[in-house]
Amino acid sequence: MTFSLEQSEILARLQKVFDNVFLDEVVVTPELTAKDVEEWDSLIHVSLVLAIENEFKIRFRVGEVESAKNVGDLAKLIHAKF
Repeated sequence: MTFSLEQSEILARLQKVFDNVFLDEVVVTPELTAKDVEEWDSLIHVSLVLAIENEFKIRFRVGEVESAKNVGDLAKLIHAKF
């Protein structure tokens, strides 16, 4: 059986991931981008993607995450995996 995740649930779970990856508090919103978070560099980005894959038990293809302009786009990518 396939379950669909609503955007609010995805954002709540992403908040958990962000809380574990970033040292400083980051409030997850659909509009949030890497430019909004001083700590969000390329190394953190890799850690974040891996943590998201683990949280949602999904795998992103090469280039999928890079196409996301903000967290809202990322949530849409996650939703499409279910």
